[in-house]
Amino acid sequence: MAFSTFQNILPDPNNTIGDAGQVAGSAGPGFASVKFTSEQPTLRDRTNSGRLLARAIVSHKWKINISYNPMTRAEFEPIYNFLLQKRGGLNPFFVSLPQYRIPQNSTFAVFAASNNLDAVNSVNAGATQALLGKGNYNNSVNKTPSPGDLFTISGTNSNHLKAYMVTRVENSSDYLTGTAQPSSSQVRIHFSPGLSKAIGAADDFIFHNPLIKVILSSDVQEYSLNTDGLYAYSLNLEEVQ
Repeated sequence: MAFSTFQNILPDPNNTIGDAGQVAGSAGPGFASVKFTSEQPTLRDRTNSGRLLARAIVSHKWKINISYNPMTRAEFEPIYNFLLQKRGGLNPFFVSLPQYRIPQNSTFAVFAASNNLDAVNSVNAGATQALLGKGNYNNSVNKTPSPGDLFTISGTNSNHLKAYMVTRVENSSDYLTGTAQPSSSQVRIHFSPGLSKAIGAADDFIFHNPLIKVILSSDVQEYSLNTDGLYAYSLNLEEVQ
């Protein structure tokens, strides 16, 4: 059967791949462990008086180490051959991390599964907060994102593929004095890192199954075949824009 696109998400239990590389096919194995690292390089110096001077020197990125339980050949080959197609760090792909597939608050997770929250206003690059809303959203009924939730943004800039993490949440009941009170159909989120690109009003904030765009950190990919016939494998990834 003809298909329209090759799978470009690392195979896992929720993202399948077929022998021809199509999206439909066998589910990949789950991860045994995931190490998730935030990397924000900074330049720091002190004046003669002891005052600290610091600034970010390059853009932020997430780094990911994934380890698998021992795999049969049938489980291993779809993953390894998917990655061989990426030719080391040349071709980017996407990864879905199990701890961030759905928001932490179960009520908001139900809402986010079929709805995205939208930016109420345009927001400049570098900003670390945004006011979100939706016509069918109520922050007391549908609840809110939680600190630690991951999200991506879709809309004005199709190349805006950065992943962000919620660090604080303000709603119509709990908000900082001196700032505009969010309405019942709004929520203000703070996040890290700052926006890599400006966003427009009505851009979508995606909290359900946010995908991280990555490359392989190394051009060398190797595995071990154990005496029990099972394959041992792990991989290192880093976010790319």
